Amino acid sequence: MAFNLKGRSLLTLQDFSQEEISYLLTLSKDLKDKKRAGIKGDTLQGKNIALIFEKPSTRTRCAFSVGAKDEGGYPEYLGKNDIQLGKKETVADTARVLGRMYDGIEFRGYKHQTVEILAEYAGVPVWNGLTDQYHPTQILADFLTIQENFGGLQERKLVYVGDGRNNMANSLMMGSAIMGLNYTIIAPRELWPDDALVKKANLLARDSKATIDITDDPVSGVKDADAIYTDVWVSMGEEEKFAERIALLKPYQVDMEMIVNTDNEDVIFLHCLPAYHNTETDNGQKIFAEHGVKEMEVTDRVFESKHSKVFDQAENRMHTIKAVMVATLGNQ
Repeated sequence: MAFNLKGRSLLTLQDFSQEEISYLLTLSKDLKDKKRAGIKGDTLQGKNIALIFEKPSTRTRCAFSVGAKDEGGYPEYLGKNDIQLGKKETVADTARVLGRMYDGIEFRGYKHQTVEILAEYAGVPVWNGLTDQYHPTQILADFLTIQENFGGLQERKLVYVGDGRNNMANSLMMGSAIMGLNYTIIAPRELWPDDALVKKANLLARDSKATIDITDDPVSGVKDADAIYTDVWVSMGEEEKFAERIALLKPYQVDMEMIVNTDNEDVIFLHCLPAYHNTETDNGQKIFAEHGVKEMEVTDRVFESKHSKVFDQAENRMHTIKAVMVATLGNQ
């Protein structure tokens, strides 16, 4: 069943119902099948799309750019030094200018309030490519990946291990509550999510019959997991906390013992990337040498194992982002 999402913004997954998210995932699969068959569309023909990036990105930038071009749209990258967003003019003023020149706006940056103001004043669809609080386009890709591996989302157990109060943990919790996944956060108590957000997730979970659990026990928490998810231990902008986070999160590293403890041979490993799983990057070498570690949130053995679906996830960013643009902006 198709839904009319034309003109809608995507700031968090809470903006959409379970049925609407299911529709976006179905559309994503259809667009993915067409892409693999070499079929391009024209639903974004004549559409100009602004891509605002306060934070750099590989997957988000490429997914929006390729997704738009595949459907005939024209994406334009606007880095933090390219426009006056929040500097010489207010975010609201920038939104009103861009909304008169572009048909849709993506924002990836720091404050969630910024993307809310853009959506309030732009007059065109605005899509959250990541803020400090939420990362909805990533969650769509994650859910598509889980769906591809298990045939559905309902009652699957998704476990998030690591920093339990970052934007990924928050977004996965809210998305799971809406879509009916049983969601567990495994984190030290110092990094548990905000109580108000957990309460909100539990309210949503009543309708979907999902469960929301939070624990600091990495052994019992992963039992019967269908998917184990982790993220970097230090988010962008928090680099001064590396030593503190490594000490706190070392017991929560996703290693092969944790995979075995699920008692599920078919468990999959997910990560939104980039991942600190070896020392092959310049930044990784520097950080690992400074803190005396060889791996961080995930071991290289798990990252390169049969359980790892991280590059399926990365590809699915493009298909799900394309679906969001087509559904909210496209000529259908």
